Amino acid sequence: MAVTFPIADVPDAWARHEHYVLRLLWRLSRRPGDEVLRTPRESSDGASLAREVCALAATLRRVGTGPGTTVAVLTEPNHPAMPAARWAAHLLGACVVHIRATNPRSDTVTLSTDTRLRVLAETGATVLVTDAGHAEQAAELVRRAPGPLRLVGVGTRAPGTATSGDDGLVRPGDLPAHDPARRAVVAFTSGSTGEPKGIVQSFATWNAIVNSFPGGTEPGERTGILVVTPLAHTVGSMVDAVLCDGGRAVLHEGFDPGEVLRAFGSGTITDAYLAVPHLYALIDHPALPDTDLSRLRRVVYSGTPASPRRIAEAHRVFGDCLIQLYGTTEAGGISGLTPLDHREPELLSSVGRPFPWVRVVIRDPDTGAEVPRGETGEVVVEAPTVMDGYLSDPAPTWPTGPDPEETGLRTGDLGHWDVYGYLHLDGRVGQVIKSGGLKIHPTAVEQALLTHPGVAQAVVYGVRAEDLTEYVHAIVVPRPGAAPTADELRSLVGTTLSPLHTPTEITFREVLPLTERGKPDRAGLRSRTGGKPDNGSSWKGTT
Repeated sequence: MAVTFPIADVPDAWARHEHYVLRLLWRLSRRPGDEVLRTPRESSDGASLAREVCALAATLRRVGTGPGTTVAVLTEPNHPAMPAARWAAHLLGACVVHIRATNPRSDTVTLSTDTRLRVLAETGATVLVTDAGHAEQAAELVRRAPGPLRLVGVGTRAPGTATSGDDGLVRPGDLPAHDPARRAVVAFTSGSTGEPKGIVQSFATWNAIVNSFPGGTEPGERTGILVVTPLAHTVGSMVDAVLCDGGRAVLHEGFDPGEVLRAFGSGTITDAYLAVPHLYALIDHPALPDTDLSRLRRVVYSGTPASPRRIAEAHRVFGDCLIQLYGTTEAGGISGLTPLDHREPELLSSVGRPFPWVRVVIRDPDTGAEVPRGETGEVVVEAPTVMDGYLSDPAPTWPTGPDPEETGLRTGDLGHWDVYGYLHLDGRVGQVIKSGGLKIHPTAVEQALLTHPGVAQAVVYGVRAEDLTEYVHAIVVPRPGAAPTADELRSLVGTTLSPLHTPTEITFREVLPLTERGKPDRAGLRSRTGGKPDNGSSWKGTT
């Protein structure tokens, strides 16, 4: 039996189909009049969103999109056209690559035209989907592209553009057979050092990522997820899961703490995904005490190491809805702290336990041997959400030891297990500071600095002097109105860890220097700090 829908006959078999877009269309057919997507300027119900996706798919199909092809997307970060383009391309069995920006937490720094052209060439994209705001940039890319590139517009009729809506609607009989092994997404890593690397995710991998996030939390309650980070990254699969479960998504153009708190107080938001600095900004905002947070069910935060002290502050405000997520672009979600975990202060320095579908092993980075509990090694992951390969190496294996059968994704993150089986992160493999015969992990020093009530943020890195001796340096951002001194922070680190962990130099700034992908710019800091550091304890001031 088929469900009659204004745009197509949606088979009942799609309700539990492996392909997430088929499940999405089935769900929209069941709620054609319900609001499912809202932005500051417009709202879409189930019927209108399904029409938009199927109309865009029809136009993509006319210009040659199908299994094995790649569609590039250049739109505003949280414009409805962005997820619609991905859903439409995936209906046709095509791969998607987003070329606006690579920062999963913010979209303020966009890719250059030359970088976009390189991505188009490397992915073999033959179609570019754009919105009205990017029509001129898209036209330039078409002119300069190394090969044929068809332009498809959503909400624009620029010259040379095939406009979505002019080709009718794609219907179930027009769709190719689903193949889980096909390439679905090319994404880019957002590491703090080096160039971003393109990674490949198959339909099987993307579906596993969508399925890893439960679309709802309460039986009979409709989920409303607030989106303040770019849909092209982590939150995109969460929105897919929520909509497939019958929920709604509210899209903000970026993160504004006041607007977020107003959305929380509106009574329509149950879920949100935030970067760690976003969470800090909310608990520091003067409007927070007057905001009704009673409807919140899940506030997921991730991206950078979180201060246990500040997370304890957040828990006192938000209660049992906080979820900490540790993951990577290459692996997907790896582990997390549950709402109940947040009640235990001794667990807040960890990133929780691995998810049930994830196997984590801590191995010696040099030998590949599994290290004993409590010792630091590299985090190695096996899971259905792990990428299928790098764009430059589509079928890699990741040997992790002398036994060729021992494989897994080497994350580059250093970590250790505690006595409760919780995972603690100790930094990155390439960021270990070797000072005084001791391996110093910057994350440990950062966490010690963050225990000071006057410290809002901290980043630690190593600086090598002319005699090749490496020294610990720190950048500290004080909390508003606070004035911690370098002496008291050094004393804190020396007492908490050891005298060898004490930063030789501490610089105070108003903001942390970040890379264009939103990570602390350790490489830039290290390159700008030359020669033997100042061993004095004077306040360095704001630079």
